[in-house]
Amino acid sequence: MLPERTDVLVVGAGPTGLAVAVTLAGHGVAATVVDRLAEPPVTSRAAVVHAGTLEVLDRIAVAAPLAARGLRSARFSVRDRDRVLLTVPFDRLPSRYPYALLISQAETEAVLTDRLAALGGRVLRPYEMTGLDLDGDGALARFDGGRAVRARWIVGADGMHSRVRELAGIGFGGPADPGESFLLADVRVDSALPRDQVSLFLSRRGPLVWAPLPDGTVRLVAAVADAPRDPQAHHFQALLDERGPARRPDRVTGMDWSSRFRIHHRIASTYRAGPVLLAGDAAHVHSPAGGQGMNLGLRDAVALGDALAAGPRALDGYAADRRPRAEEVLGFAATLTRLAAAPP
Repeated sequence: MLPERTDVLVVGAGPTGLAVAVTLAGHGVAATVVDRLAEPPVTSRAAVVHAGTLEVLDRIAVAAPLAARGLRSARFSVRDRDRVLLTVPFDRLPSRYPYALLISQAETEAVLTDRLAALGGRVLRPYEMTGLDLDGDGALARFDGGRAVRARWIVGADGMHSRVRELAGIGFGGPADPGESFLLADVRVDSALPRDQVSLFLSRRGPLVWAPLPDGTVRLVAAVADAPRDPQAHHFQALLDERGPARRPDRVTGMDWSSRFRIHHRIASTYRAGPVLLAGDAAHVHSPAGGQGMNLGLRDAVALGDALAAGPRALDGYAADRRPRAEEVLGFAATLTRLAAAPP
C-alpha cells in the first residue's frame, strides 16, 4: 500500500528508477518506488552494459552479480556481409571490467531488484500516476483510485512517455519527424558468427546488430523503412539474408519474442523543475546505435541518488552536469546511425 508521505518518490521501476532507489538506500535514505505495471516485463530492448557503467554500478554493489549473469564480449566488429571492416577490442580498456557485458534488460532489472530488497526496499505495483501538484513543501502525487502521496522529491524515471515530465510541464524537444523505425527480436539461430562478440552489419538499407545473449539466443536489432505491426521470424530471416553473412548464411530456427519501435532524438528542456527530477528515458531518447540508452540512464540514476542524499544544493549540479552528457550521447548515436546507412 502507498504511504501517505515519503522523502523521495521514484516513479518507474525500470533500470533507472531501481538504480536511483538502490543508490539512495546505500546512503541510508529510503525511497518509495512505484510502477504502473502489475509485474515487471520479461522482454526488453537494452542488451549491453558497458565497462564504464559497470564501474559506476560497482559503487552500489551491483556490478559483480550482473557480471556473473552476463556474457562478456571482448570485442566488437563492424562488417559488410562477410568482410570485417573494423574490430574494436574491449580487452584493452583501462578498466576492472575490460569487456562489454551482454545481458538482457530483464536480467539487469532482476539484479537491481534483488539488491534493493537486500537493502530493505521494494517496488509497489500497480500504481499509475494521474496528477501532480507542486508547492513549497515538495509535491503531492496523485494515483488512480484516489490515492495520493506527499513527497519532498519526485523522480521521473518512467520512460519516454513520462507522466511525471508531462505533469511537471517540462518540455521534451526534438525533430518533428515520425522517428526512426526499428525491428528487434531474440531469436535462435544457426550461425558461424562468433558467440563472444557483437557484430554490426552495415547496409544501404540500414544497420543490423547481431548480439549473442547468455541464454544462447541472439538479439537482432535493425533499422527498417517501415516495420510490420507483428514481426515474425521470417522478417528477421529476410533481414539476415539481406544484410548478414553471405557465404555461410544465418538460419533462424526459432524466435522468443519480437517488437517494433520508433526512436526520436529528444532531450528534456531541464532535468529539474523544483522538486521534480528526471533521469533515464524520461530525460533523453535517441537511436539504439552504440547501445548507450540504458547505460546513460544508469549513470544518471547513480548520480541522482548521490545528489539527493547530499542535499538540495547538489541537485542543481546534477541537472547541470547530466544534460550536456545526454546531448553528447544523442549526437554520437545520431552520427553512428547515419554512418551505418551511408553508401560505400
